[in-house]
Amino acid sequence: MSDAAVNVAEFNANRVWTKNYAPGVPRDIEPVTTSLYDELADRARRFADRPAIEFFGAELTFAQLHDHVVRFANGLRRIGVKRGDRVAIVLPNCPQHVIAYYATLRLGAVVVEHNPLYTRSELRTQYQDHGAVFTIAWDKLAPVVQSLAGEVDVRRVISVNMTKMMPTKMQLLLKLPVKKARESRDKLTGKAPGTVPFEKILHQVPIGDEVPKPGPDDIAMLAYTSGTTGTPKGAMLSHANLLANGRQGQAWMPEFTMGEETIYAFLPMFHSFGNLLGTIYGVVTASRVTLFPSFDPDLIVDASKVHPATFYPGVPPMFDRLARIAREGRLDLSNVRYAMSGAMTLTDAVVERWEAVAGGGLNEGYGLTEASPIVFSNPFGPTRKIGTIGLPHASTTIRVVNPDNPDEDVPLGEVGELIVHGPQVFQGYWNNQEETDKVLLPGRWLRTGDLVTQDADGFITVVDRAKELIITGGYNVAPSEVEQVLVQVPGIAEAAVVGIQRGSSGAESVTAAIVLNEGATFDEKATRAYAHEHLAEFKVPRSYTVVDELPKSLLGKVLRKKVREQLSAPKAAK
Repeated sequence: MSDAAVNVAEFNANRVWTKNYAPGVPRDIEPVTTSLYDELADRARRFADRPAIEFFGAELTFAQLHDHVVRFANGLRRIGVKRGDRVAIVLPNCPQHVIAYYATLRLGAVVVEHNPLYTRSELRTQYQDHGAVFTIAWDKLAPVVQSLAGEVDVRRVISVNMTKMMPTKMQLLLKLPVKKARESRDKLTGKAPGTVPFEKILHQVPIGDEVPKPGPDDIAMLAYTSGTTGTPKGAMLSHANLLANGRQGQAWMPEFTMGEETIYAFLPMFHSFGNLLGTIYGVVTASRVTLFPSFDPDLIVDASKVHPATFYPGVPPMFDRLARIAREGRLDLSNVRYAMSGAMTLTDAVVERWEAVAGGGLNEGYGLTEASPIVFSNPFGPTRKIGTIGLPHASTTIRVVNPDNPDEDVPLGEVGELIVHGPQVFQGYWNNQEETDKVLLPGRWLRTGDLVTQDADGFITVVDRAKELIITGGYNVAPSEVEQVLVQVPGIAEAAVVGIQRGSSGAESVTAAIVLNEGATFDEKATRAYAHEHLAEFKVPRSYTVVDELPKSLLGKVLRKKVREQLSAPKAAK
């Protein structure tokens, strides 16, 4: 039967693609009836002595992690955190991050994750939206949060010294009066006067059952996403959304053994992908989660000599780098049974390099913040199709529709907008019904804004990102946000920012096309300095090209696709 002869509505409604699932993967997961906190409490009972977190060799078992969570929750309650309050977290990956996350959830409060690389102005924009008055911040960044006072209500800031949960020997070495120790200490921790130390909040009696626990429908987290406008919007994710997505991931890898696996968490946990796989999936599967403050191959090599990972979540450039190190003989990947790539296109070259040295396959997944975030993955089995984003996860239904009329399905093989339905679909944007109505259709169908094709086996291929977000290092960059900064630079009349793929890893480089005012000259040094002042490092353009004019539509809209094509030409690349 040809693609054109398939009844598309019936094909998708019946989820015919599930025939291509790997053996053991169910069509559906059980409905979620508990909270994320309940999941942690269950693991603390059933896997009490199993390591839950490892950080530079120091470990917390599930019983210890749970004890820290209920103590910290009581500390938060004592300083005024109550059900429904937003609690901002501005931390790298560290044990304190996980403790703060689940302690906030225990109170029925809402976690708001923030990128610790953000500038003051970027943080201010998000604080003005969510209104959190309680913050748990890395001590190096706490003064930046405190400086927002007067513009937003930053009432209480709890500062985190990451070194406090490192092994005792490492803490002592960092205190040595030598240059190398001082440099390492300065990189990991800073002074935060006027804040409450994390340990003071932690050293409380455990919270009791007199404080009501959250339910599955309570909002657990606000995850900020830059839409087409570049203005951050807080996606409201419930306990059920996040827990369902964790269980969908568990179902996708049926040979992942409860209580026996090790996950390497170097994806940032403030990002939706890193949050799911570092903060939630480890609890769902009762796995050891080895935390890394950042992606550092040398630290990964050292950790793998003690407790090698069986599951690597990451983005293509990370897998490319680690595969090359393994090929040099410095890293043993033979224990890896699963590897999942997301956030950007996974190329054949990266898959081949990884699978030549690893003990298991590397597959691409797809998701978006509004879906907690994972929707698709390629099967870990013979039916996978490299180059596609795979198949919808268990309990997920999709449609490919006419972007101008989402009630109209397009034939298989034709380009349309992907819309999805499932237990992982978010509850809407925080205090923004107008934007919510644009993406949540009747029946809780989520418009992704991505243009895709679907084949007769159900596999989806992304054709174009209608949202035009740039994916760099696993982070989302909204072009308009960067453009708004660049046009403030004296001499720059217009700017168009796009992502240009460099090399075979699939990574995109933030690239700017600049139109100057008449008679002006381009000062690249000054432009870079201004961009660094107002944007996080990963948003700053890596290269600039001065052009006479930008390609525009009849309505005057900059055609970024044409800009990308022009800048991708060898003579334009810098």
